[in-house]
Amino acid sequence: MAKFDSYLTKELAGATFATAVVLFVVSVGAAFTNVLRDIASGQVPAGMMLSQLLFTLLSATPIILPLALMLGIMLAVGRLYRDSEMPVLHAAGAGPKRFLRPLTYVVLPILLIVGSVSTWLGPWANAESAKMVSAASRNLVVAGLQPGQFTALPGNKGVVFVGATNDEGSELSDIFVYRQNDKRMDITTAPNAKVVIDDKGRRFISLENGFEVEGARDGSKNYRLLRYQQNDVLMPEGESKYDPNNPEYRPFSTLIGDKDPKAQAQFHFRLAPIFLTLAFSLLAFPLARSTPRGARYSRVLVGFLLYMVAFDLMLLSRNWIEDGKIPGGLGMWWISIPLLIAGAWMYFRDGRMKKSSFNVRLPLPKRGDG
Repeated sequence: MAKFDSYLTKELAGATFATAVVLFVVSVGAAFTNVLRDIASGQVPAGMMLSQLLFTLLSATPIILPLALMLGIMLAVGRLYRDSEMPVLHAAGAGPKRFLRPLTYVVLPILLIVGSVSTWLGPWANAESAKMVSAASRNLVVAGLQPGQFTALPGNKGVVFVGATNDEGSELSDIFVYRQNDKRMDITTAPNAKVVIDDKGRRFISLENGFEVEGARDGSKNYRLLRYQQNDVLMPEGESKYDPNNPEYRPFSTLIGDKDPKAQAQFHFRLAPIFLTLAFSLLAFPLARSTPRGARYSRVLVGFLLYMVAFDLMLLSRNWIEDGKIPGGLGMWWISIPLLIAGAWMYFRDGRMKKSSFNVRLPLPKRGDG
């Protein structure tokens, strides 16, 4: 039945591809919003927007692809039920085992992609993203300061204006800094400045030959005008820094056998998507069973909610392992193994008819009857 395999493979692959495209488009919007927020807060320079967006999407692939696979299979199989093709295939003797070959053709490549990204490419993308931001933190632009624009300081504590910078962003000109607290404010200006980083990695704007005005915010006239030769203004640090010892950035092979709770949590969090991909690909067939007049997307919604519950349990389990609430040896097997067993059981039970439905005896005509 080569035609059957080809037909069903095209149906499953086509629906899965279309679903994956839609989910990735939605994810691009969410990732773009997060990257813009980081740029606005000064954590990421504007010139790194595209690379950070690509790294974010790459690290999210193990989350998106299993959902796309499950929804794609459910949509394709649901259409076969609505068009009464699936009952015909069952009547022709095509049971769950017969669907395994075309299902494998679709699931296996996605399983390889999810495994590769989850264990290798995703952590690499996170590490490269953190490295780029950490390296750029030595550049003024990463502090959110763009030439010719006012930039708000974190916590609504003031603004900074830079008239111009050199190509490296380390030398500045025409600086204006306004800072405030509950009772006082100060305004600092300077014709020239440069970026200075101390031995602790903190960034300062070193203002040269400028003026500073200090005073109260209560409306009184108690102000002071100061002239200085050098004035260092501490700039806010970005939240994202690269730490090679962070388990989130470490290679998968280095996490094996590590007794650190965070390393164990990261180890299981990278393995879990592989098993969830296989489990939900099996669950998709029985979940998609419907009648020709049944609601079109009701079962798809059930599958989506089931996937979200499993993913939330993964996140909770990772936090519990890091906090020591559950042993690292247990990991996320308590989620993936039951789901995999349930998926296999429901898949191979799907479409089977009870023997009693065939055990029908017709009365034999008696000798001498018409």
